[in-house]
This record gives sequence, structure tokens and C-alpha cells, in this order.
Amino acid sequence: MIELDGVPELVDPVMVAAFEGWNDAGDAASAAVAHLEREWKGEVFAALDAEDYYDFQVNRPHIWLDGGVRRITWPTTRLSVVRIGSDDGPVRRRDLVLVRGIEPSMRWRSFCNEILGFAHELGVEMVVVLGALLGDTPHTRPVPVTSVTSDEDLARTLDLEESRYEGPTGIVGILQEACGHAGVPAVTLWAAVPHYVAQPPNPKASLALLHALEDLLNLGIPLGDLPEDARAWQIGVDQLAAEDSEVAEYVKSLEEARDTAELPEASGEAIAKEFERYLRRRDGQPPGSGEQGSYLRDPGSHRPRRPRPPEGEGGPQDGGGKEPEE
Repeated sequence: MIELDGVPELVDPVMVAAFEGWNDAGDAASAAVAHLEREWKGEVFAALDAEDYYDFQVNRPHIWLDGGVRRITWPTTRLSVVRIGSDDGPVRRRDLVLVRGIEPSMRWRSFCNEILGFAHELGVEMVVVLGALLGDTPHTRPVPVTSVTSDEDLARTLDLEESRYEGPTGIVGILQEACGHAGVPAVTLWAAVPHYVAQPPNPKASLALLHALEDLLNLGIPLGDLPEDARAWQIGVDQLAAEDSEVAEYVKSLEEARDTAELPEASGEAIAKEFERYLRRRDGQPPGSGEQGSYLRDPGSHRPRRPRPPEGEGGPQDGGGKEPEE
């Protein structure tokens, strides 16, 4: 039985999770959750027992000095709570449960059951899992983010992609399926990271995931230095690509393919929507802050269609799988 005596009662809680490893190309997903913890000063209230889920020869513990005292940090998954807004403030009150850790080495079903046990005890209404995959996408264009679910009703209600993936999966896919069996609505946000620059960090992909999370949950996220980091990252990759004519030519071919595929999306409605979003962020207001109702976006709202990730065979690669999974 999970005891959470130290955690206060939460308001409209949503669980947001990310795991380092196979489903985290460029560390984009785990960095996005780390950003939420940092900006909203998340308070850790629980950690899973490392002995139950991790092979320490694969994910080794770290020894460090604390005022001359040697301490050990064990690889694990931690849960924290962030409280957003206030009952009498301009931003409507809402709480997030953040889950950040490493993809477990063993006992995945028990791992997911333990995560869902916390979700049940805290009254979590929906689970959002962040992931990042390697794709044939140019670093010079906006990062494609695809929102998928295995829940047919949720896909229809929120205008999401319904997962049709078949193949090897990671803890992201297993957790989403576990949510479905437990009757907990679950959505996965997948960011596509250029496969030719897969090494972490990738602040541009992390930023894209946070923007998608804003849209899904209808909230404003403080971005801090992340936009500037994303610009610096792109400039750095531009410089590296310019030094290699073959890479530069390849990037150009990806740009042409991407622009051709997305030409119908460059509509006036999509541009106006993005500009409205920018103005809300500039004024410090969350999207839809003047509206009443659920934390979920109105399913009748008009949104530019999210691009699909590239087709290809799924399989483990350095920094992430090729396909969005579940």
C-alpha cells in the first residue's frame, strides 16, 4: 500500500513523465521534465527502490563528496509535485505530478504498476508521457511533435493520433498500455530529433515538447533560457553542417522534402494561431487563461495538424527509437 501522508491534496492533477534511455533521443524528453521541476521548484516526495528495477552494471551509481562526507546517488525514478497558479490569482490553480528517471532494466510490469499506484492515490486524471525519437527531419525547421494515444475515445475527443505502431517498444509504450488497462487516460508526445545530430542535449526538441504540453493541458510554462539555448544549439549545428559539404547537401534535401510535405499546413489560420500564442506568452498569460472549464483543450478548437514522424523500421538506436511507439 502506498502511503502519501506528506503530500497535500492536489487540484486537477496531471502526471507528466519522461525516462532517460531508448525513448529519449538527445535527452530531449527528460530535459523537458527537468525544466518543469526547475522552473516550478518541484518537491520530490517519493523515489522507487533502485534495487527493484535497475542493473547497476548498466546504470552505475555515482559517488560524490558532501562537505568531505562520501555519499552515493543510486539510479532511480523520482516523483515530485509542482503547484501552479492560485485560487485567487490570474492563473487557474492546477497541480502536476512529475515523474523523471531512467528506463528500468527489469520488472517493467511491476514498475508501471507502482507508478500507477501513485497516480491512483494522488487522484491523477491523465498521464502524459514525453518521448523523443530519431527521424529524417532537418534541424533548421520546427521540431515535429506527434501526440498519440492507444485510447480510441481519447483520440477522437482530443483530435490525437491513434497509435498503430507494431514493433520493439520501450518503457514509454509499456506505461501507456498499462494506463489503458488501468482505465487512466494517457497521451504520449513524441518529438523527432535529427538522426545526424542525435547527441544530447537538444534544447530545441525539449522546447517543442513543452510547447506541445502547453497546448494539450492549456497552461503556460515559464521557458526561462530554453528559447535562447535552442537558438544557440541551431547556430552551432548550422556551423558544423557548413563545414561538411555532404552534410550540408543532405540537410538541404531534408528541408526541401519537409517544406513540400507541409505546404498545405502554411495556412492563414495556422499562422494566426501561432501569432496569438506568441502574444499570450509575451504577456505572461497561459493559453486560454480567460476561459473556464477543463484543463483539456476544447476538442472543437481548430489546430494545425501535427506532422507524422517519418516511416521506417523501429529498433533501438543510440539515443532513441526510430518510430513513435504507443
